[in-house]
Amino acid sequence: MNIREIHSHELQLLLSLYAHLHERDDPPPSAAVAEEVWSEALANPRIKYFGGFASGSLVSSCTLTVIPNLTRACRPYGVIENVVTHAMHRGQGWGKAVLAHALDDAWRQNCYKVMLLTGRKDEATLRFYEQAGFNPHDKQAFVAKPRAVRPNTSLERTCER
Repeated sequence: MNIREIHSHELQLLLSLYAHLHERDDPPPSAAVAEEVWSEALANPRIKYFGGFASGSLVSSCTLTVIPNLTRACRPYGVIENVVTHAMHRGQGWGKAVLAHALDDAWRQNCYKVMLLTGRKDEATLRFYEQAGFNPHDKQAFVAKPRAVRPNTSLERTCER
């Protein structure tokens, strides 16, 4: 398995893989907006996109963000998001390998913990995350989302800063 950081020129591979992330999702932004967000993320050394590649194709990925912290002896913590494996490659160890790579990177950066949230409730997904080293009983997660987007507000506008 070839697991590594996703390179700047591989945005389209990542966006194609994200089609396997959610059954239903918001429409993708324009190419210009995606490029702008991608450039911003890659310019931040605390954000890394890891990918698993099979024969040159991106088949699995996740994002690790390392956040500075003033507690725990000023050790940072990590957040993993957007864990996805192409439907044709599930059950082959790609997701666990990408997560292990991200966790190794977080430990090298002296993170005292790494958090991961999932909206999935099915037992197979929950077991997958437990087998990858995440404890579902350690903390309680709470998620806040913005109220509905106002009418006449485009999705691209919500991505702008």
